[in-house]
Amino acid sequence: MPKPTATPAPPLWEVQRARLESFSKAQVNFDLERTAEYTAENGWRIDDYEIELPGEPPGPPQEHGSWQAGQTILRNYTFPPSDLITGIFVPDAPLENRTMVLRGRFLFFTFWFGVRIGGVTDETRTLPDGTQEQVWGYNYRTLEGHFERGQIEFTIHKNLTTGRVIFHIHAFSQVGRIRNPFYWLGFKLFGRMLQRRFSHQSLKRLREQVVEMLETGSTTVRASDAAQSVSAGALPPQ
Repeated sequence: MPKPTATPAPPLWEVQRARLESFSKAQVNFDLERTAEYTAENGWRIDDYEIELPGEPPGPPQEHGSWQAGQTILRNYTFPPSDLITGIFVPDAPLENRTMVLRGRFLFFTFWFGVRIGGVTDETRTLPDGTQEQVWGYNYRTLEGHFERGQIEFTIHKNLTTGRVIFHIHAFSQVGRIRNPFYWLGFKLFGRMLQRRFSHQSLKRLREQVVEMLETGSTTVRASDAAQSVSAGALPPQ
């Protein structure tokens, strides 16, 4: 007699539909009209990280090249370290309106945070040396209930003269209001370390995924990354 077929686990966005709907109504937890004041001098953490990706010939980004692969990975949010953060979102929702639930895990704790895409970048920029670069990416912002407040931006850059391709992360952040004193202490002790770990491992993972896509000729990210099951885990950036 044939063995019964196991029912596949539903995708996280279906399991967490109630949380997604709840965070879709939440507000950004910092003043968007005062971003010019969010500097290190005013007590905000400013972070910039980048990694070089496989280069391309000079000129516009190649079809199925390094820049386009990076764009695909960013869009699907498969680059954060899988043991640190899981981003949950409705896959068919437009990127510009995407609300995400970030499921975080640290030690034996699990945390749930909301973020929302604040803007998508798709432009050609002139660099200080007069060359131009093609840039694509987006930022997301922390919502009410997040342990931090701030914004993080992920962008893929291609220098149209040299063919150099890089992945860049830029963020400004500040510890938010944490009512639970135990969580406040834990975040004070480990929060900055986790921020840096998130950024460094995200750079490395995105590069690895770009290289894999180029080597295999794939135009999509691996199914194991793109369709995360209920068992995936993580911790929030910012």
